[in-house]
Amino acid sequence: MARKPARRAATRRPARERDGALSRYERALVVTAHPDDAEFGAGGTVARLVRQGTQVAYVIATNGNKGSSDRTMTPERLAAIREVEQRNAARVLGVDAVTFLGYDDGELEDTRAFRLDVTREIRRWRPDLIITQNPHRTTNLYGSHRDHRITAGVVLDCVYPLARDHMAFPELLPDHEPHKVRAVLLMQWERPRVVVDITETMDLKLKALACHVSQVGDFARVEARVRERAAELGRPRRYAYAETFDQVLLPR
Repeated sequence: MARKPARRAATRRPARERDGALSRYERALVVTAHPDDAEFGAGGTVARLVRQGTQVAYVIATNGNKGSSDRTMTPERLAAIREVEQRNAARVLGVDAVTFLGYDDGELEDTRAFRLDVTREIRRWRPDLIITQNPHRTTNLYGSHRDHRITAGVVLDCVYPLARDHMAFPELLPDHEPHKVRAVLLMQWERPRVVVDITETMDLKLKALACHVSQVGDFARVEARVRERAAELGRPRRYAYAETFDQVLLPR
C-alpha cells in the first residue's frame, strides 16, 4: 500500500490582529502603573475596542506624584493634577471608569496589599481581556520603568491564580467572586506577537495624550515621536500606525 505523503508540520507564526479580532471581547480592563501609561502604550487599541462595543475600564496603580521637573510642584498637587488629566484622557477614548489605587509613584512593590487590590478590581470588573505593561526589562528604558514591570508581574499573578481561585483572598468573598480572564495583552515593542492597526484611531490616541498637559510639554514634539514610533511598529504589516503586544491566552 502506498504511503500517504507526510503532512507538513505547521509553522508557528506570531499572532496578528486582524479586522474585527478585538470585537470578541465584551469587557476589557487596562491596568497600568501611572496616569498616561494607557494612552502611550495602548490608546489606539482602547479606542478600537470602544468603537467595537467593548466596555473598557482603567485601573491606575500609582498617583503619578513624582513625574515633574518643576521644583515648585508638590507631590500632593501633582497627584491631583494627574488624576484630572487621566480622567479627561479616558473620557476622550470612551473609557467607562477609572479607578486609582493610590500608591506613590516610583515606590510600587509586589506586596500582598497590591495583589489584593488588583485581584479585587479583576473580580469586580470581570474582564474577558486585560491590557497591561510588560514584566521584562528591555532596552526600551521608558517602557521598562520599575513600576511598569512590577505592575505587569502583579497583574499576571492575579490573573492566574489569584483572581480565579476562591481560596485566594477569602476576605473578598462574597462581594467579589472568582473570575477567569480569557486573554492578556502585554505592551511590547520588541518581537511583538500581536500587531493592532490603529490607523483609524491614531487621532483619538493623540487627543487623549494631549490631556496629560503636566507630562507632555511641547506636544508637537511628542506627537511627532508618537507618530514615528507607531508608523515603525505598523510598517511590517503595512499599517500606517500600529500598537504592539505580547499575548497570553488562558484556557476557559
